[in-house]
Amino acid sequence: MVEKVGENLYQSCLRPWKQKLYRFGYAAQGTDYQFSREVSASLQRAATVEGIELISLDNRYNAKIAQHNADLLVREKVDLVIEFQTDQEVAPIVAAKYREAGIPLIAIDIPHPGATYYGANNYEAGLIAGRYLGRWVKENWYSEVDEIILLELARAGSLPRMRLTGILVGLGSFLPDMKNCRIVRLDGDGEFGPSFEAVRKHLRSSRARRQLVGAINDPSALGALRAFQEAGRSECCAVMGHNASPEGRAELRQPDTRLLGSVAFFPERYGGDLIRVSLDILNRRPVPPAVFVEHKLITPGTVDHFYPNDSLTQTDTLVPFSQTRQVHGATRRHHLGTGVAMQNVNSLHLFVK
Repeated sequence: MVEKVGENLYQSCLRPWKQKLYRFGYAAQGTDYQFSREVSASLQRAATVEGIELISLDNRYNAKIAQHNADLLVREKVDLVIEFQTDQEVAPIVAAKYREAGIPLIAIDIPHPGATYYGANNYEAGLIAGRYLGRWVKENWYSEVDEIILLELARAGSLPRMRLTGILVGLGSFLPDMKNCRIVRLDGDGEFGPSFEAVRKHLRSSRARRQLVGAINDPSALGALRAFQEAGRSECCAVMGHNASPEGRAELRQPDTRLLGSVAFFPERYGGDLIRVSLDILNRRPVPPAVFVEHKLITPGTVDHFYPNDSLTQTDTLVPFSQTRQVHGATRRHHLGTGVAMQNVNSLHLFVK
């Protein structure tokens, strides 16, 4: 246990245990998207704290690039991969690449076969949104609704769509006559521009006077809000989003906004949880097949409570939605989710052209 190295001098033969330095692969949804950037930044911070090398790639919201990135991470022989890609159709292909290489996989928000799921409890998030919408309609529109517009992200598959199912169930618990209400499903692809165009087109033929909008995420919610504003029908709508992303929170702070709220997913907390789950997997500790994030409803009255420091980070990066004037030529994709770019701290970034 000890050895003598001199007169009255001894030293321990035991060497301090040092945790293995892991190399993780991370395929981000896209560096242009607010929600994804917050997830990436939190993961970078958590990896740095644990001394983990993070090889970060950008899927660019593109199925082909996601597959190519999977090949790159397999060649890098990483210990574990954290995958954030939106297309359900290629999820089995991406997952198979890692499975054949014997690399454990964690999938963020979109299930991949054989992977540990980390992310939203979609039905529960939708239920929170729907119940709040139902209470609001009961108190402000005397339980009368002409139309419910649901903005989907079709290519993400059935699991994220459970948010919209939850909205309908939550609404029904407060509005028993909702079964007589017209329900319209539009595919906004989780983006501001396509959601704006889809709702804009719909409003040309709809004469409904009291319309609820349940959106898959905040960019879609804001696109719908912009369409109602352009049509001069803002007072006819009440909108609910998901993610409580920075652009959504900026809108919640605007006077008389018709965005009633957004269910928060807290992407700034993803990193710590993802690293903990990753280490549990690699150290063969029990891990459930799905790890869900906590959800809270953010409203104009609570946004400053949950995000008191937004003004320090959003001043130069976010324009309040009510101040926007143009949509054409300025469309950007967003997550089914502040502008913190991916930082090269204790990590290697590989970008695919």
